[in-house]
Amino acid sequence: MNGLANEENENFDEPELIYIADEEGNDEEFEVIMKFEVDDTGKKYMMVVPYSEDEEVDVDEEEVYAFRYEEDGDDLTLFTIDDEEEWEIVEETFHTLLDEMEDED
Repeated sequence: MNGLANEENENFDEPELIYIADEEGNDEEFEVIMKFEVDDTGKKYMMVVPYSEDEEVDVDEEEVYAFRYEEDGDDLTLFTIDDEEEWEIVEETFHTLLDEMEDED
């Protein structure tokens, strides 16, 4: 996939946390593990996992959720990915970036 940009969290000590309401309206805490933009579309995506203070994130064992997002100042709006083609692009990009990160270690 061409034209990928990875926006890495600049402070590795502090996880980037967001809150997402569940079906009952209760806020659930999630850790942002990756953000990227697909240059072909200009859309931005983030990958999140349920946050736990006790554990280090293992993307092979955690349930990873993907959202398209838009930022307007301090406001963050998340969108679910309902289109199968868009989902395949996001999944492929996530795995490509993940492989690149693992190769750097």
